[in-house]
Amino acid sequence: MTPPDRTRKAPPARDQPEDDAVDVIALGRRLRHARKEAGLTLDRLSEAVGVVPSQLSLIENGRREPKLSLLKQLASAVGTSVDDLLGGGPPSRRAALEIELERAQRGPLYQSLGLPTVRVSSRLGIDVLESLVGLQRELARRLEEQAATPEEARRANTELRAEMRACNNYYPELERGAQELLDAVGHSDGPLSQHVTADLADHLGFSLRFVNDLPHSTRSVTDLKNKRIYLTQDDRGHDQRSVLLQALGNYVLGHRTPADYSEFLRQRVYTNYFAAALLMPERQTVALLQRARAQKELAIEDLRDAFAVSYESAAHRFTNLATEHLGITTHFQKVHESGIVHKAYENDGVNFPADHTGAIEGQAICRYWTSRVVFDVPDKFRAFNQYTDTVNGTFWCTARTERHSAGLFSLSVGVPFEHAKWFRGRDTTERSKSRCPDETCCRRPPETLAAAWEGHAWPATRANEHLLAAMPPGAFPGVDDTEVYRFLESHTD
Repeated sequence: MTPPDRTRKAPPARDQPEDDAVDVIALGRRLRHARKEAGLTLDRLSEAVGVVPSQLSLIENGRREPKLSLLKQLASAVGTSVDDLLGGGPPSRRAALEIELERAQRGPLYQSLGLPTVRVSSRLGIDVLESLVGLQRELARRLEEQAATPEEARRANTELRAEMRACNNYYPELERGAQELLDAVGHSDGPLSQHVTADLADHLGFSLRFVNDLPHSTRSVTDLKNKRIYLTQDDRGHDQRSVLLQALGNYVLGHRTPADYSEFLRQRVYTNYFAAALLMPERQTVALLQRARAQKELAIEDLRDAFAVSYESAAHRFTNLATEHLGITTHFQKVHESGIVHKAYENDGVNFPADHTGAIEGQAICRYWTSRVVFDVPDKFRAFNQYTDTVNGTFWCTARTERHSAGLFSLSVGVPFEHAKWFRGRDTTERSKSRCPDETCCRRPPETLAAAWEGHAWPATRANEHLLAAMPPGAFPGVDDTEVYRFLESHTD
C-alpha cells in the first residue's frame, strides 16, 4: 500500500498558508489596494456588492475568507480579476510589510511573548511598520541561532501535529491497508490474538525469532535480507503484539531509511497508527463506539477492555475515529507527574501551552487541568472525570494514571462541553477553572507564600541530561547501528 508520507505534504507553520489554501491576509491587502486605486470607500463598495462594510473590513484585514461568488463581485467592482486578488505578489512595499506583520502577530512566536497586537491600518506609519517587522525578523533569527539540536525534534512534532489536526487524526489509507491485511488472514471479530498476529507475519513472508540478546536500544530488529523479525520475550512493559505489528507496518508501508528526524517521526506515527488499526479494526471499533454513543455511554476503558489493549492505545484510537465517525472533536494528553507534556494532540481548540515555535512537548500543563488533578485522586481504579473552564471554553475530560519506565503519567482525553453528553461520567461534580496562559493562574506562587519565602529558598534542581544533550545521531535516533549489525551478523545462519 502507499503510505501517507508519500501522498501528503508536510504542513506549513500555523501562521503560513498551505499551497492550496487561500492566503486571506494577502488577499485582503490586495483587495484594499485595488479598492483605493479605484477610488472607492468601503461604503461604496458595500453598496456595489450588497455586503455590509463591517464584513468587507474583516475581509480586507485578513479575518474572513470570502466565498467565490462574493470574490467575483468584489473583483468586478474594483476593476480587477479574481486571479489578481488571489495571486501575485503584494501590490506595494507597504502592503508587503503589512502582510508580514499580520502573519507574525498571528504566529506562535509572537503569541508566546504575551504582547498586545498592533492594529495594522493605514494610519500606521511605514517607518513604524519597518521597525516592527525588523524586530520580528531579528527575534526569529536570534531564536533560531540559539536553538540546539533538540529544536529539530520540536519542530518536527509541531509540523506533524498540524498535519494530524488538518485530517482530524484520521488516515483512511492506513485504515484500508490494515483491513486488507486482516481480511487476508481471515480475522473478522474479537481481539487480535498473538496467534493471529503471528499469522500476519507468516502471510507477509516473515519468520519470528525470540532472542535474549536484542540490542538494548531496540524493541525489535527486522532482517530484510532473510525476512526475519527478532523480538525479545522480555517485553519491557510493551505489548508484544504491538511491537510485532509495528515492525510489520514499516515493511507494509514501504518505509525507507529516514533522511532526517522529521521523516523518522512521521514513519513512527504512521506505523503506530497502522498497528492500532490492526489491533482495533475500524469496522468493529466504530460499531462499538456508535452503540455507546447512542446509549450516551462512551468510555475509553470500554474500548480498552473490548480489544485487550492498553488504556493509552485505546485513547489514541478514540482520537483516530471520534471526529470522522462520531462528529466529536477531541484532545489527548500524556503528562508526566512533574506536569510536563510528553505527548498531546487536539482538534477541538483547547489551548495547550506552546513555545515560540508552536511546540508543546516539554511545556508545563496548568495544574488545574484534569491531566494534573488526576495525580492527587486516591481512586486509581476508575477513571477520573472533570469539567474545566478555560480561556477557550469549557472542556470535559476523563483521565487515569499509568506507570511507565520513565515514571508516572496521566492519560487524558477531553472534549468540548457540548460533546460531554455522549460520555459516561458526564454527571461528575468535579469542576475546575484555568486562566492559563495568564501567569497569575498557576505559574506564580500565591502572594502570601512569595512574601514569606521569596529570596529565602534555593532548590537543588534535578537537571536531566536529556535537556542538555543533542539529539542522538543516526538515521534512527538513539540506535547504535554497529550494535544492530553485529547482532544480525551473529544470528545469520
